[in-house]
Amino acid sequence: MSTTSYNLPALSNEGGLAAYLAQIKKFPMLDAEEEYMLAKNWQTTGNVKSAEKLVTSHLRLVAKIAMGYKGYGLPLNEMISEGNVGLMQAVKKFEPEKGFRLATYAMWWIKASIQEYILRSWSLVKIGTTTAQKKLFFNLKKLKNQIAPRAEGDLRDEHVKDIANRLDVSEEEVVSMNRRLSGKEQSLNAPIGEDGDEWQDWVVDNEMDHELKFAQNEEMEQRKDLLQDSIKILNDREKEILYSRRLTDNPVTLEDLSKKFKISRERIRQIENKAFEKLQKHMLNSAKSKNLLPAN
Repeated sequence: MSTTSYNLPALSNEGGLAAYLAQIKKFPMLDAEEEYMLAKNWQTTGNVKSAEKLVTSHLRLVAKIAMGYKGYGLPLNEMISEGNVGLMQAVKKFEPEKGFRLATYAMWWIKASIQEYILRSWSLVKIGTTTAQKKLFFNLKKLKNQIAPRAEGDLRDEHVKDIANRLDVSEEEVVSMNRRLSGKEQSLNAPIGEDGDEWQDWVVDNEMDHELKFAQNEEMEQRKDLLQDSIKILNDREKEILYSRRLTDNPVTLEDLSKKFKISRERIRQIENKAFEKLQKHMLNSAKSKNLLPAN
């Protein structure tokens, strides 16, 4: 299934994003019965028109999810395009008889496509190449909101030091990453077009908000269950180190854990990484076995 299979609105690089967002608002939402019939028709007969209707009715979902990644300093139109590819893959593999709505299933594909694009794009400019840098890349915004929710531009020295300590990176890396991310961030309140409309005006849809919220809550519950089940494979030391370093809002430093367990900082780091890899692998295998993740 390729993007050329469907008659989708054009998403150009030359100021076409506003027009695109206006176009996708015209596609009607599907109720559960119509969605099921279209999906079964596509699944059994290969009717491209049915698949196209499933895709176009969820383009606003892709745009809303892409907005959530606006802080990573990449063109929103490109993230939407990547998310659309994920959506089309989801439609291709969707099995309506399992009882889930398409939005719930498609979220995994849309997010995966966008996140892969983000990591691929940032790695091209040598950002996030180490484990610590990747952790900084994906956690800086959350920590900023906790420590200095209204801060704009450069962070204060004490905030830089706090974030560097929590994520075990240098203060210079925190400053550099913050400048790269905040310098390109696109506000949802930024005007588009000539009528004074804002970004959020083009993607807000109460019906989609409700469906997306339901899907997100369901996804969160599934992840909690997977985590609780998978954490059992770790020994007590691995559990404590992993919880202290990655599963808390206030990560413990390598130095503090080194003193507690009377081993080196590097050994703590090794145990943390090994435990995380074991946990991640077990969660992934469990998710696939329970049909919670799309199969490649």
